[in-house]
Amino acid sequence: MNPKVFTQILEIAFQKKVSDIHFEVDNPPFFRIHGQLVRSRLPNLMAQDTEAIVGLILKQNDLTPDGILRELDTSYALPEGAGRFRVSIFRQRRQFGIVMRAIPPKIGTFQELNLPDVLGDIVQAQTGLVLVTGPTGNGKTTAMSSMIQFLNDTCNYNILTIEDPIEFLFTSNRSCVIQREVGPDTESFNLGLKAALRMDPDVIMVGEMRDRETIDACIKAAETGHLVFSTLHTQGAVSTINRLVGHYPPDAQEIIRQRLADILVATISLRLILDKTGERLLPVVEVMRSTGTIQGCIRDGRLDEIDRHIASGGSLYKMQTQDQHLLVLFRRGVITMEEAKRLSRSTDLERKLITGEE
Repeated sequence: MNPKVFTQILEIAFQKKVSDIHFEVDNPPFFRIHGQLVRSRLPNLMAQDTEAIVGLILKQNDLTPDGILRELDTSYALPEGAGRFRVSIFRQRRQFGIVMRAIPPKIGTFQELNLPDVLGDIVQAQTGLVLVTGPTGNGKTTAMSSMIQFLNDTCNYNILTIEDPIEFLFTSNRSCVIQREVGPDTESFNLGLKAALRMDPDVIMVGEMRDRETIDACIKAAETGHLVFSTLHTQGAVSTINRLVGHYPPDAQEIIRQRLADILVATISLRLILDKTGERLLPVVEVMRSTGTIQGCIRDGRLDEIDRHIASGGSLYKMQTQDQHLLVLFRRGVITMEEAKRLSRSTDLERKLITGEE
């Protein structure tokens, strides 16, 4: 595959609002559109095609892997700022495969992304830990980047991001934004976080909490007076807290719950759902804010009570469960009952959808 054809495929992906492109040997390129994987009408790729794509990606990033390249996460940019992609290179059956996720050239506002306005309140916390959670491909990075951009536009902060790889590119506005990438700029999230504390940051954004060392460094940064943002592959506030605590040995978990209760500002949990037209993906958002009651639940390990407090905290704290948001979208005529039921974790959502109960 020559560079011109590769660029054309990527440009078409942006035009058609494709979220992901898959390049694998013995298959044509696949496109993920509105959550569905679609086989293109292009010719099947050969081993030399995927090798050529990998070569183009490595060349742009000045990468020369040591030994045999088996997997690599990096990025790729179209000429003249026409678009960027997060790239995953891997081997399957001794041949290269590539998955490229399209990154919109513009960071959307909360309104443009259909995110709740309460996010604007959450990011105004002076210190603490804000977690954006959800399965892969459900908009965590997009939502977190929108929150960082809100701060960039409204506050005089030094904002430091540590990402693997860098996805959205920020231009400093009222704030100064420094973006560091794991690999080219720092060895790991953990080491990047340790260095960050010597760089006069007000806000630190960590692309993902992958291990206990990174989790501990994020908690320490929040405890020392910084506002810290990060993501986890969890569904909902309770599973997020359980995941964080579960990284520690049993004899340390009570202390970690105490520390989390003190510094956790909010969890924002995302899932994407198709609207009635089948043409748009919309976020379904659970919002938990760390009220005094919820802090007590975290400290005492009464996590099974948290969902109830989220559900009752809408009017005062602008919190909502995933099911509450699904009900709102259904009653507005935005989504179908079938889609709402598919996404819900509740056994009685269908009854509420039919009867109109809250």
